[in-house]
Amino acid sequence: MLVNNLKVLRLIGLAMRAGKLKFGTDSCIEAIEQNKIKLIFIAKDASERTKLNFKELCTNKKIPIYEEFEEYDLSHAIGKQNKVVIGVCDDNFSKEIIKILNGGEVIG
Repeated sequence: MLVNNLKVLRLIGLAMRAGKLKFGTDSCIEAIEQNKIKLIFIAKDASERTKLNFKELCTNKKIPIYEEFEEYDLSHAIGKQNKVVIGVCDDNFSKEIIKILNGGEVIG
């Protein structure tokens, strides 16, 4: 796994501990509809229907969506099992994660 991907997973874990994440399809859909989500991660191995639903929702709400990780990686990062969708609710976490994914550096 790339170094930047590990940094992103660590930031996702930190956001989880800070209470700045939503996880699971129902919870994320509800938060998207309430305009609370700033960034969505969907697992590469999620069902095509789930991917299509979230891509449509995120496109309508102009929310960045990434398919960088598999279900195991996302679930392990937040300390849960079988989570294919994770939503970041914090501006600062989402900006930092997007910067890393786009090739920028994080301090540390």
